[in-house]
Amino acid sequence: MTDSYRTKLINSLSGFKSANLIGTINKQGQTNLAIFSSVVHLGASPALIGFITRPHTVTRHTLENIKQTKQFTINQVNKDIWRSAHQTSARYDADQCEFQHTGLTPIFIDEVNAPFVKESLLKYALTLEEIVPVAANNTQLVIGKVTNIICEPHAIRKDGYIDIESLETVSISGLDSYHVTERLSRLSYAKKDKLPEDLSIDGDRLSKQ
Repeated sequence: MTDSYRTKLINSLSGFKSANLIGTINKQGQTNLAIFSSVVHLGASPALIGFITRPHTVTRHTLENIKQTKQFTINQVNKDIWRSAHQTSARYDADQCEFQHTGLTPIFIDEVNAPFVKESLLKYALTLEEIVPVAANNTQLVIGKVTNIICEPHAIRKDGYIDIESLETVSISGLDSYHVTERLSRLSYAKKDKLPEDLSIDGDRLSKQ
């Protein structure tokens, strides 16, 4: 296989992935914004989220900024901003602001130095907990602890479930294909001696499958 073909093929194997913009800032006050499809839930208590950053063969502005300030934000990509979000993957120089080049808007809140994306409807701030080297391919798993969540109130259901589909959140397949979703159902907790039940969007049980 050619390198290009292999890259596209292998990046498609894992299926749909989350589309998120990671916002950071360096000690000089220069902001950075980059799209990532490797964000993953690691635990709820404590609330830990991680993402994979590529090998450090070139300067990784996101990683370097997080090392400096110990803070970053994760901003879900929605149907209104996916083109702008994709543009952040361009190789801008460290002194160039992706917000300015993509038309996205940085916002800040007290006690969080890193910028949020105003146009994102679900976003959260994290403090750096750990950076874990992955020896197999020289990538790094960056782990953060969630400190602040900003979400449209209507999307948070009474049982705590966040209805990201109502926020028109998009996903990624491969490197460059963007998708909207269609919910099939929510299902009750699986038990070996009981068939799952459909749940309403608010978590109420409706019927057995």
